[in-house]
Amino acid sequence: MAPSATTLHAETTSNATVGALGKTKSGKQLRIRSYPKFNTLEDERLYRKQHLAAAFRVFAERGFDEGVAGHISVRDPVETDHFWLNPLSMHFSQIKVSDLILVNEDGDVVEGDEPINAAAFAIHSEIHKARPDVHAACHAHSVHGKAWSVFGKELDMITQDSLRFYKNHAVYPQFGGVVLDREEGARIASHLGDGKAIILQNHGLLTVGATVDAAAFWFMSLDKTCHAQLLVDAAAHGSGLKKTFIPDEEARFSYQQVGTPEKGWLAFQPYYDEILAKTGGSFLK
Repeated sequence: MAPSATTLHAETTSNATVGALGKTKSGKQLRIRSYPKFNTLEDERLYRKQHLAAAFRVFAERGFDEGVAGHISVRDPVETDHFWLNPLSMHFSQIKVSDLILVNEDGDVVEGDEPINAAAFAIHSEIHKARPDVHAACHAHSVHGKAWSVFGKELDMITQDSLRFYKNHAVYPQFGGVVLDREEGARIASHLGDGKAIILQNHGLLTVGATVDAAAFWFMSLDKTCHAQLLVDAAAHGSGLKKTFIPDEEARFSYQQVGTPEKGWLAFQPYYDEILAKTGGSFLK
């Protein structure tokens, strides 16, 4: 049976890719915003740093913070074997562009005055090395992510939002303590494969993306999906209620509407706009 959903054949490619319907009564085509084009790599560096700082603020608002645990990285577009990270002891809600730390592939601080999280380097350096298509990675100890990680299982495809991760997430099926060496980071990268997310057993969640915007949105969505899974499983346990799973064909088709890099980038923009308005742009300094 073919999927019952349809595609937007009359739309521009950029609109159709993200499910945007945009034409005025007079026939004028309206375009959805998309990742900008830059005149120089330095301009793109600034953009990436601004959106990285925004992602930390957005994570803080959602409680994705726990002491000095958690980190988000973005690849530098000029020195592509370098990446930007948060200072180890700064709360996500306080991070500004000027606070970000640039490290090289050996873990040396190239720009910045603070140390970084050793686990962040061990994990992110290996992911960035293994995945040239990945420019950002997010990891935090979110409550629902931690709770679901205990089971060491992939998520069920039972909601439309879960389809963002259809055949595109994995599980790292062991806990070896705090990740401090690059060999462990390499094993995590290997289990991640070409996916966008990995559930670290007894630990939490990690997501990646071609943009920091997409990686951050995938993380927020993955945590909510874990929450929904926990609620569904709790309701089903002992109640006699039966879970309805989304068929593979529908899931595969729907993934192309909800799980693309373009959709991930776009989905983060309302959160960027919100944090910009709330902070008056203080994170841009």
